[in-house]
Amino acid sequence: MMRIAFRVDASSNIGYGHFMRCMTLADSLASECFQIMFLCRQLPLHFQKMIGNKGYDFSLLTNVQVDDRLDDLQFSHWLGVSQYQDAINSIESVGDGILDFIVIDHYGIDYRWETFLRKKARMILVIDDLADRRHDCDVLIDQNLYNDMNHRYKNLVPSACRLFLGPKFAFLRPEFHEQRKKLKARDGNVKNILVYFGGVDNDNNTLLAIEALMNVAYEKLLHDELKVIVVIGKQHPALAEIKSICIKHNFICHVQTEKMAELMSKADLAIGAGGISTFERLYLRLPSILKVTESNQLLPLTYMNSIGLFELYSNQKVLENLLKDALQRKNYPPPDCVEDGNSKLVTYISDSYLSLRKTRKFDIRRTFEWLQSKQLRKDF
Repeated sequence: MMRIAFRVDASSNIGYGHFMRCMTLADSLASECFQIMFLCRQLPLHFQKMIGNKGYDFSLLTNVQVDDRLDDLQFSHWLGVSQYQDAINSIESVGDGILDFIVIDHYGIDYRWETFLRKKARMILVIDDLADRRHDCDVLIDQNLYNDMNHRYKNLVPSACRLFLGPKFAFLRPEFHEQRKKLKARDGNVKNILVYFGGVDNDNNTLLAIEALMNVAYEKLLHDELKVIVVIGKQHPALAEIKSICIKHNFICHVQTEKMAELMSKADLAIGAGGISTFERLYLRLPSILKVTESNQLLPLTYMNSIGLFELYSNQKVLENLLKDALQRKNYPPPDCVEDGNSKLVTYISDSYLSLRKTRKFDIRRTFEWLQSKQLRKDF
């Protein structure tokens, strides 16, 4: 059985998106009988329980700083310790044997950590979207859409590195594929609005969006002509206040729901943040009004906005104007530009370890049966 380890962290500062896309890939690999392990230094308790409930191995790295070396990356503080110490701790946690793959989704890690782990992993896969540091990896994935997408990692990865770039390699959970299959065409009229700013919303953009809706569509809301669905995480800083407001105005409020795909498929318009949810909304052809909530979102969201994939707002006034416009006109689905990246990655990882063995007697019978297949004969 192939062994794959994920090095990823999650917190209110880091966000939950890195962990969730790793979990999505892990679930796809587990279904193909891979042995999964997570190495984390920061991870909320409910995510730790999620890993355990799925039967994956988990190791929580120690936060004790044992050296005084500092790294120079923009997000080195996310790691909490030096890359050297983190690499040592990771190797110790993996235990005996060699990993087939190690997957890294962390802005605080670069080629120095990766090169050190070469002794422990046969292949190194990096998930990134910053293109701001060098990597020593065999595969790099960046699901974002940029104007210079095919040139961003030039001189940042080895020449033999395999690049999977763009939204055709998006990390999508199975429930989104199911909803996509039964997705009904929207008529362009806005009757259901979904408000969701990700698992972490420290700036409380959720409440600001609700206020914008109240300012713009008060009459429609008063006469039940508009349905509002609000989704927030368990750790939201204003959880109690938002739940109270939703009850008062008859909005539906979901906390840490597992029905995001269903909610997106039923909505006519979304208000939210960038990140992984951007590709989920695009995959389900949901018209959206988005806000840049992290610095790394600015370039891809600006470019995607320029080619008509969604509207973008920067402040409350702009949001209210876009909402007024959306409620008065037809809202057509965005172009179909997102594909399932999980299946492609799982196929690539599996194929990386195909090997030859000596022929056995049973192989002769099986080969004979294959050759009787009309479709196989036609393909040959």
